[in-house]
Amino acid sequence: MMKLSRFLNSNRNAVGKPTDVRDGSALHALTFQAGISTGGKSSIQDRVFAPYSVFKGKAALSVEPVLPTFSKFGSGNLRVDRRGSMMLTFLPAIGERKYDYEKRQKFALSATEVGSLISTGPKDSCEFFHDPSMLSSNAGQVRKNLSIKPHADGSGYFVSLSVVNNILKTTERFTVPVTTAEFTVLKTACSV
Repeated sequence: MMKLSRFLNSNRNAVGKPTDVRDGSALHALTFQAGISTGGKSSIQDRVFAPYSVFKGKAALSVEPVLPTFSKFGSGNLRVDRRGSMMLTFLPAIGERKYDYEKRQKFALSATEVGSLISTGPKDSCEFFHDPSMLSSNAGQVRKNLSIKPHADGSGYFVSLSVVNNILKTTERFTVPVTTAEFTVLKTACSV
């Protein structure tokens, strides 16, 4: 704690004044800058989640948590409005190290699907099907298929997304080869 106090007292805020150790907002702002934890209570809204991205020659893949949303009712209890998920975003490549954000496709993994992903072993594969319009009159018009299959030599996985849109009469396919190390980071990001 003494090192933290010395660091904070020697550090200056944006206005150029020394940071007061007792100022909680300044301390909170510095926790990310300094790479230290205050050990105090924090709510999930105070946490920052960064996406994990893998960029390859033909497509990119980004994984990011989507937090659940809640609402209060009656006696102050909370109700889950929307469950959390892990959002996978696929971007097609349009050139060397350039990706088309306008043509991105998203696939949200539920908690159970994340469990299947995390439990995927070195020779296992898994596949998920989604119909984004399942409960509407457009049910069956858009189908998304996410598959994760191991490389034949065991050096990684192919993460593929296929989107068939019968309304626009389009079929899009994204395949991102990931190494074993990248896949391990992806699984770890889903389990934290």
